[in-house]
Amino acid sequence: MHLRLIPLDDSILLPAMTATVAADVGDAERVFAVPRHDGEYARVGTVAKVVDSGRLPGGVSAATLTGLHRGIAGVASSGPDGELRIEVEPVHDGTPTDERTRELEREYRAVVEEILELRGDDGRVSAFVRSVTEPGALADTTGYSPDVSLADKTRLLETVDVTERLELATSLQRDRLAELQVRARIRDDVESGAQAQQREYFLRKQMDSIRKELGDDDASVVEEYQRKIAEAEMPEAVAEQALRELGRLERMGESTGESSMIRTYLDWLVGVPWSKRSDEKLDPVHAREVLDADHAGLEDVKDRITEYIAVRRLRRERGLAEEGRGAGAILTLIGPPGTGKTSIGESIARATGREFVRMSLGGVRDEAEIRGHRRTYIGALPGRLVRALKDAGTINPVIMLDEVDKVGADWRGDPSSALLEVLDPAQNHSFRDHYLDVELDLSEVLFIATANVAETIPGPLLDRMEVVRFDGYTSDEKVAIARGYLWPRQIERNGLRAEEVEVADELLEEIVTEYTREAGVRGLERELGKLLRKTATRIASEQATPPVAIDREAVRDALGRQRFFQEAAERTAVPGVATGLSVTGAGGDVLFIETTSMPGKEGFVLTGQLGDVMKESARIALSYVRGHAQELGIDGSAFADREFHIHVPAGAIPKDGPSAGITMTTALVSLLSGRPVKHTVGMTGEVTLQGRVLPIGGLKQKVLAAHAAGLTDVIIPERNRGDLDDVPEDVRDEMTFHPTLAIGEVLELALEPAPAAAEPIAA
Repeated sequence: MHLRLIPLDDSILLPAMTATVAADVGDAERVFAVPRHDGEYARVGTVAKVVDSGRLPGGVSAATLTGLHRGIAGVASSGPDGELRIEVEPVHDGTPTDERTRELEREYRAVVEEILELRGDDGRVSAFVRSVTEPGALADTTGYSPDVSLADKTRLLETVDVTERLELATSLQRDRLAELQVRARIRDDVESGAQAQQREYFLRKQMDSIRKELGDDDASVVEEYQRKIAEAEMPEAVAEQALRELGRLERMGESTGESSMIRTYLDWLVGVPWSKRSDEKLDPVHAREVLDADHAGLEDVKDRITEYIAVRRLRRERGLAEEGRGAGAILTLIGPPGTGKTSIGESIARATGREFVRMSLGGVRDEAEIRGHRRTYIGALPGRLVRALKDAGTINPVIMLDEVDKVGADWRGDPSSALLEVLDPAQNHSFRDHYLDVELDLSEVLFIATANVAETIPGPLLDRMEVVRFDGYTSDEKVAIARGYLWPRQIERNGLRAEEVEVADELLEEIVTEYTREAGVRGLERELGKLLRKTATRIASEQATPPVAIDREAVRDALGRQRFFQEAAERTAVPGVATGLSVTGAGGDVLFIETTSMPGKEGFVLTGQLGDVMKESARIALSYVRGHAQELGIDGSAFADREFHIHVPAGAIPKDGPSAGITMTTALVSLLSGRPVKHTVGMTGEVTLQGRVLPIGGLKQKVLAAHAAGLTDVIIPERNRGDLDDVPEDVRDEMTFHPTLAIGEVLELALEPAPAAAEPIAA
């Protein structure tokens, strides 16, 4: 390889490094860059690619080079135009796999990580080092360091053997690390030495002078805390702890650093409302009126709150109420987003006459968020519960633990484990915060936790909760909520008056069914807000005169084309497609399970991001159909040399669970018998190899989804018959339910009748 020679007097170019050098490269595409020191060239250089070339403003030629690989310099000669050229023997790095090289690689990365930590790296350099996988290239990253001398970089370039080069690079980086550690130690010693002492001395002298001028001496501070402790009416043990800390403060005075920590602790201790309680309104009738006025539906939670207030009233009237213990309750509201779980907390507080505090637990991963930090840590604070009580100003507020199913856990602890004591009525009367380190009675607090799904809540924690499920609203309930709550609220938010705009219930129902498909009403409120913003714009720009009557054309103009359709008839028109029902964290949904077969090896393909349990349901369905082909009127040869494909659309959404078993079985029988599934039928249930139909969960949400999708017949397991009582009566009246024990009953109900002259077909 004969290349143009580029001497480097005060810099170096390593493979994979890009640099701009003052040199004329002519029209060369590749050059050989060699370090030169005191007129002598190094024996090893870098074969580089010319990325760009030109002239600087001063007229000096310059080129941007990117190193490709090492090369050993050979015989130099002059070219036809006088440039210096040289014969180069290319050297490419190998990839050693011996244990020594791997150990050096690990040590090098560890040393560099420590150096970057001392230098305050923002993460980009460490990410670059982690991205380098080849040992040789990893050793070459030492060339980027400004602290390594040019001579050492030249040694690194001339070390051709990868293992030796990595050993040299590790040695150089260790020297850098030792130097940085010494610098850091010296800097820390200086900062914490004489200068800090002098600064503290002068500041304390100034503070003493200011106190003398203001007459604010230590005695007045102690007296103030004694008064606050007496007014707080603390329990005896807490008062003793407060007086002990106050005694320490009095003995050491204000001149010590620890005094500020003691004052902060005493401020928190007297800030807790130990004896302050809200006057509860123990009137069940009034409470129910408040809850009904604020929320439509949600009968279960309203009944539970009314029962709680009634029991509290009877215990108080009959002298059975204990001071403190048993005065609270722990409710957990589980349901899809937008169903009113969070907002009902404020209504409960208003109905009971208590203060309301909300604690968002979504994403909390530190146990100290619940229990607080121990006082030994600088900047320690109490946990969220103590702060919530201080914010509420009473010892018996309503505390909402929002998104309790999204609590995380890492090396800092598990907050859900800390909640075990908080939410256990047998223990929370003596809750101990790490910061306060005294017993705190939480038994009078009315805890209301909210979650979207119960599966992510740890079992021991869920066992301590009284669960009330929110399964979503029917279309009629959504229309009623829109008319009574959402529409007036959006009118006010968009600067309108109630008399300036009107809409018919029929149009509200159309918006519910054609523009939203959710268990709650959050999306519905957004659509109503969009519609009213358009109307407000027309009124403000004088394109319309109040009162404005919203019509279908205005809805289409504001919300666009219809987003949701009742597509069951179209999807199930061909054999092999069945309508199933599912439930997710966002509520119930309708699934169309599609099947087909094709020539190939015997087996089947599953698509649609299915979980392990759902895959097993598909295998059970196929095994049952093959094992009972004769009973089902299917030709046994239909399975010979055929491959079956089961697909559950919406492939971007993960799906799992056993409740699609009878749906998959029905789809396969429909495919092989040529009998389509009735378009009015939806189904849910687990299937066994014997063809038994087993119970499932989330029936109410699934039925509501089937109702919203226009289905009129729902096949369910016989053992879920009792769950139909949870379904709203108006939905039960509009639909027909078919409890079944065996898959034969399901097929009889779901499939269209076979043609009279039809014969079994081989798919």
